[in-house]
Amino acid sequence: MSDTDFKSFLFLGFGLIGGSIARGIRASRPDAHITAWARHKERIEPAVADGTLNDIAESLCSDVAKADVILLCAPTGSNIENLKTIAPLVGKDTLITDVGSVKGDIQKAAEELGIEEQFLGGHPMTGRETTGYASADAQILENAFYILTPSVQTRPEYTEAFTKLVKELKAIPLSAGPGYHDYATAAISHVPHLIAAALVEMVKGADNEEQFMKTIAAGGFKDITRIASSDPKMWESICRSNTLNIREFLDRYIRVLRIIDKELAEGRFESIGTLFTESGSYRNSMSERRTTAIPRDFRLFVDVPDEAGQIAAVATLLAASSINIKNIGITHNREQAEGALYIAFYDEASRDAAVPVLKEKGYRISR
Repeated sequence: MSDTDFKSFLFLGFGLIGGSIARGIRASRPDAHITAWARHKERIEPAVADGTLNDIAESLCSDVAKADVILLCAPTGSNIENLKTIAPLVGKDTLITDVGSVKGDIQKAAEELGIEEQFLGGHPMTGRETTGYASADAQILENAFYILTPSVQTRPEYTEAFTKLVKELKAIPLSAGPGYHDYATAAISHVPHLIAAALVEMVKGADNEEQFMKTIAAGGFKDITRIASSDPKMWESICRSNTLNIREFLDRYIRVLRIIDKELAEGRFESIGTLFTESGSYRNSMSERRTTAIPRDFRLFVDVPDEAGQIAAVATLLAASSINIKNIGITHNREQAEGALYIAFYDEASRDAAVPVLKEKGYRISR
């Protein structure tokens, strides 16, 4: 099989990720036939109107036999159930892939169904705070890691052909076994989300009646707990599917916390300093230019005087340069940021374009 054989695509589930992939395919392969099915048909009708989709499938199974590639883009548990439903109808030359953040369960299902040669797990490591097709944008795939998890049974030609498609989407393909994928994402995505939620719960439980902690919770605290606002149903599903790996890394994290607690109790503060030095060095070595499992926050802090009209002045300045902003407001806690004005942008390009515009007018910028 060559990549040119991928001419017909069927999306089962069509939200942020599925919609973004479909838009990318439409841009790179304008003659492709793209169909989608969703439980709520009316939510994806705009994708036909804007030209991303050719058709909307009448049912989960109605277009399965026609597709060269079937993309399972519903939540993890639903993907497995959908896979079981469509398996008897899938043609022998159809590639099936998914976009879930846990691979072990669905790989096991593919093997039990006898379709492991046709199944290629996939995980585009990108996202946004908002969901649904209305938020879909092919740009969120650009420079994002797209992990492919072929098993030993997956046909090599499928992996090769889909890898080329991933590159056409301007994403960065990586390969890992299904088991190691789940092990790695537990460490860099699943456990951090739980930690963020736990930190918020800690503060909530310790706050006083006047909610003093909540009032001053800005700067660093809001930064490290931003992901606690993620979709609760999705994360419940992830924890159910990847329990063993998550528990292993939670145990590792708890052991590190116990070491820190002991060092504090014994007054070994130089060890705490070493921890910050080594962890800071490791974190600073990580790439800033690629999207990962935890969506990035494109922001700036602008040092402005405490005067009426400052927010409007900055917003007008950026608008005059056709720079769109996602959010803007005053930050009252300067613990982690020099500037009093917080500006969030939709993407890195907008943030970077804003810097010279603001500096030219004499504003001092920090990130």
